Amino acid sequence: MTTITLDVSDDLAARLRPIKTDLPRLLAIALDLFSTDTSLTTSTPKSNYAVFDEMINFLAGNPTPEQILAFKISPAAQARLQELLDKNSEATLNEDESAELDAYEQVNHTLLLLKARTRSTLSPSRN
Repeated sequence: MTTITLDVSDDLAARLRPIKTDLPRLLAIALDLFSTDTSLTTSTPKSNYAVFDEMINFLAGNPTPEQILAFKISPAAQARLQELLDKNSEATLNEDESAELDAYEQVNHTLLLLKARTRSTLSPSRN
């Protein structure tokens, strides 16, 4: 068995103390949750991005397959995406804008998967 020493804040140490014997198991679980391809510094999607709110609000409305296939982000969100893409191509994105652009990419990926699955469930005459 290997011993690992970590420097943590006093607050975190106090929180860890009651679960000290479970730490190896918790670390194993955490490692399983984060694949080696995922950086721990990668920001978690923030629900405060308008594009996430649009997608969540749309899905919360229990859309039909046809509505799913027709869904597009709002013109305002499209304009913001274009602004971010322009800044990205000019290499002038700040850290927050880069995270916001990542959010757009995640929403796009999610919607592409959703639309692909929706198409696969529809009968051939409805595609």
